[in-house]
Amino acid sequence: MRIAYQYRLKPTTEQKAVINKWLDMLRYQYNYLLADRFDWYQHNRCPINSCPLITSIPELREQPDYYNQKRSPKGCATRPLTKLKEERPWYRAIHSQVLPNMVERVKTTFARYLKGDSNGKRSGKPRFKGKNQYKSFTYPQGKEIKFKNKRIYLPKIGDVEIVWHRKLPICFDVKTVTITKKA
Repeated sequence: MRIAYQYRLKPTTEQKAVINKWLDMLRYQYNYLLADRFDWYQHNRCPINSCPLITSIPELREQPDYYNQKRSPKGCATRPLTKLKEERPWYRAIHSQVLPNMVERVKTTFARYLKGDSNGKRSGKPRFKGKNQYKSFTYPQGKEIKFKNKRIYLPKIGDVEIVWHRKLPICFDVKTVTITKKA
């Protein structure tokens, strides 16, 4: 059984700055990967029954997908996450599991745009995130998250004070932790 609990965090000023910086960097990367998918889709989509006879052939490259964008092969236009951290060392400050989760978000939004969800209901065209529109990030594995004395340990952020208004059930394990910035 899956249960989701929400707790209020009380980060220090330095922790707030780190969280805001992460959200900003994740937003830039999200927009870049989304633009890469739109670019490929725009250049390579053409229904079989209505292709023009005279057309320019775009530069051939693989369709960007989750694995391609997470770790792209040589010669691909997208930046793999490992190469991204080499080219832009400030991305090393972000936890290693948070960046791939952002790539998964891009995959999910683009798939819902093209195919729809499990009921077949299609979403609208994904939008680029503006400042203060990318509001959350997720630690997909809760193994490194520690709870102790009304504090939660978040990797690369540190111990953050938490308001415990409800206890976690004893037999349950924390699987994922999502940090959301709310007004």
